[in-house]
Amino acid sequence: QVQVVESGGGLVQPGGSLRLSCVASGTIFSIPIMRWYRQAPGKQRELVASIASRGSTNYADSVKGRFTISRDNAKNTVYLQMNDLKPEDTALYYCNIYWFVVRAYDYWGQGTQVTVSS
Repeated sequence: QVQVVESGGGLVQPGGSLRLSCVASGTIFSIPIMRWYRQAPGKQRELVASIASRGSTNYADSVKGRFTISRDNAKNTVYLQMNDLKPEDTALYYCNIYWFVVRAYDYWGQGTQVTVSS
């Protein structure tokens, strides 16, 4: 079994910063793709950023230049540094880890709330 736990969310003023963390534990027998998604009230879940096992990254257009995803493979941890936060970044942020060995393994955390408001 695999557990995925996010942390680091909170309330921040526009222009502020937050750093989210996500730790995966359990039986992980590959180096997974690690992703951050978010879901705002009344909206669909969207992919924010992803980082592959060798470190290549992708970002949603709405966060490029403001958010940075990174990982520590030794700790099975992924981070999301969020700068210059905007009210439209308010959402529940979810961590997802995925790998494929014979079959797909896909795990989600419970989410951490980010609220950007003055």
